[in-house]
Amino acid sequence: MAATLIDSQVFSGLFSSPAMSEIFSDRQRVQYYLDVEAALARVQARLGVIPEEAADEICRHCHTEEIDLKRLKSQTELIGYPVLGVVQQLVERCSDGLGQWCHWGTTTQDITDTATVLQIRAAMELVETEVDAIADALATLAKDYRDTPMVARSNLQQAVPITFGYKAAVWLAGFHRHQQRLEEIKKRAFVGEFGGAAGNLASLREQGLLVQAGLMEELNLGKPLIAWHTMRDRIAEVACLLGLITGTLGKIALDIKLMAQTEIGEVTEPFTSGRGASSTMPQKHNPVSSVYISGIVPIVRQQVAALLNAMEEDHERATGSWEIEWVVLPEIFCLSAAALAQARFALSGLNVHPENMLRNLEMTGGLVSSEAVMMGLGPKLGREKAHDLVYKICCKAMETGRSFADLLKENTEITGVLSGSEVDYLLNPNNYLGLCGEMVDQTLARQDK
Repeated sequence: MAATLIDSQVFSGLFSSPAMSEIFSDRQRVQYYLDVEAALARVQARLGVIPEEAADEICRHCHTEEIDLKRLKSQTELIGYPVLGVVQQLVERCSDGLGQWCHWGTTTQDITDTATVLQIRAAMELVETEVDAIADALATLAKDYRDTPMVARSNLQQAVPITFGYKAAVWLAGFHRHQQRLEEIKKRAFVGEFGGAAGNLASLREQGLLVQAGLMEELNLGKPLIAWHTMRDRIAEVACLLGLITGTLGKIALDIKLMAQTEIGEVTEPFTSGRGASSTMPQKHNPVSSVYISGIVPIVRQQVAALLNAMEEDHERATGSWEIEWVVLPEIFCLSAAALAQARFALSGLNVHPENMLRNLEMTGGLVSSEAVMMGLGPKLGREKAHDLVYKICCKAMETGRSFADLLKENTEITGVLSGSEVDYLLNPNNYLGLCGEMVDQTLARQDK
């Protein structure tokens, strides 16, 4: 019976993905243990460390179907770790006493850590696929709405005009950096572990490094220069990257929620019948994906902190910190997968409402262009004097409800240096979009590489 939302029959689709949950399932985890044991046997047989017939027999039984998970549960509760239980069952499966060569010269943590790296590699492939798809969706939004004007906001107040394409390109640039990070982390994170009891490979003597190199080549993993049993920066870095990626999703989700407010109405999430419905308010169209992203991101962030705590491990083999990884790493990946899937859905079908963007841009009667007016007056009156003058007129417009344009054109200091048509030009938000378009183009150029 599931006790967490990740494994719940009702909620699992909202807090994980089937593919990610499978990677961290009991059966797949055990299969990764067996994959490492089989690879080790093959390499040791090639090097003459164990008999070839032993390797063949061991590999023949390295399948999860041959492991009794109910019995493994009891063995794990007794021993404290699952690997020895797996090895015990594997040894029993092998005929003619050949199972004695299983797990030769290695230790539980070697198998566990290397299996964890195999899980991470498979999981990161899923993450990378989702990140690339989200980047594609954001690139489409940036391109399609390159020149669609809207208002920028600072402290939730209207600031200056920008374009929605620019806003989407800012999001996209963050995902470009995540794509770079995903590529760069591989050489540090996809490194196996094989060091024996205390990491020095004493059990295999002069053949230890050869076995280690062969094992990593067999598994297509990087070879460690030295044991990392209690140096957990590789695992923590993976978690931190997922914290960064989901943190970006959280920012985008917050923007979408704010822009989707009824009074704002600049975007809405993709609509399918019944999605985001209320039990009592028929008119509701809740931003479901953004809501779940916002709920998931803080949990991931806290779990990342737990893995940073797990870096404090004693001596050469630790007491307790290692187990933190067993609990939180699968949760971080599953929750991240859910957030990525929700973001991909929301952004791939995001409904954009340019007419509402324009309405909001014009709702202050030109006040959103006050900086443009100030900068137009600056060369003629001096920046400080222009700022103070425009500020006073803005305040008067807000206090009286009168047109900002009319108040500007009535002011003799302004009319002495600017004509009415020049004031109108400065008040047109389309004339103060800066380099939004060029910045969108630069960002999209990176997407095409």
